Amino acid sequence: MAQAAPAPVALAARTRGLRKLYRGTVAVDHVDLDVPQGSVLGMLGPNGSGKTTTIRMLLGLTVPTAGTVELLGVPMPEQAEVALPEVGALVEGPGFHSFLSGRDNLLRLAAAEPMLAGKAIPGAVEDALARVRLTDAADRRFRGYSLGMKQRLGLAAALLVPRRLVVLDEPTNGLDPAGTREVREVIGQLHAAGTTVLVSSHLLAEVEATCTHVAVLHRGTVVAQGELATLLEAGSPALVVSTPDGDKAVEALRDKRIPARSLPDGLQVDLTTTTAPEVVAILVGAGVAVHEVRKQRTGLEELFARLTESGDAQPDVDGQEEGWL
Repeated sequence: MAQAAPAPVALAARTRGLRKLYRGTVAVDHVDLDVPQGSVLGMLGPNGSGKTTTIRMLLGLTVPTAGTVELLGVPMPEQAEVALPEVGALVEGPGFHSFLSGRDNLLRLAAAEPMLAGKAIPGAVEDALARVRLTDAADRRFRGYSLGMKQRLGLAAALLVPRRLVVLDEPTNGLDPAGTREVREVIGQLHAAGTTVLVSSHLLAEVEATCTHVAVLHRGTVVAQGELATLLEAGSPALVVSTPDGDKAVEALRDKRIPARSLPDGLQVDLTTTTAPEVVAILVGAGVAVHEVRKQRTGLEELFARLTESGDAQPDVDGQEEGWL
């Protein structure tokens, strides 16, 4: 009996053939980007790779030279008035009136928010300030804020009302480690509530800790995208086996012409010519005590370096290898 085809993944944002030229210079070149609904997608890339330009085209702030954009199921920028009320965004740093306090800046924004009734505005502002831990500094003028405090206020503006999609361009810029952890907590809360989050960041450790999906841009195009776990596992065809019988295990595998090397608490097995079940069967058959078996994962930093240092690296959206590692 034929199996039914898997249901298509619902997308919060989608681009096809997206291209942007600035006076003959290619900033973004044929970007096909999928942002799955409910995901936390980290957009990574070196400076000048096209991250911010892509985000601006997603939000209708910049008109593409070519290609199409869909945001929450509607074309952009043609139906921006339909999609944007459901989107919170912090792009290229926050812009506020320097002579107003943080609270007054948010009150002005909230007054123009179509999804907020007048009576709900004060409460929404206080909730947003508390969420980014700016309540104590809410009455200080914006001009006196540190860079990190300005970033927090920009994040509060994006969170004035519940959103279906939140887009954050370098949200931890200027934040100390404690502030960075707080932003991580906010992203986790949004994800738990079912909100899709698209975050551009240069902090690979933060992306690895918070994101479910990644898209890596290089020279204006997407060189890899998909589930983070899948991409990391695809980069390392190796198995790590925890066992007290390391030497015995290595010998048993080498007898079967399977490359393996000892580790302090076990061994690493090359899976290029074999499979994980076959390795386990060989070890158990040889009387090796197998305590734990796991696939070796490439760190995001290593994966990012490999993808952006080679112009030929282009795995597909499912993270399958095409000569990229």
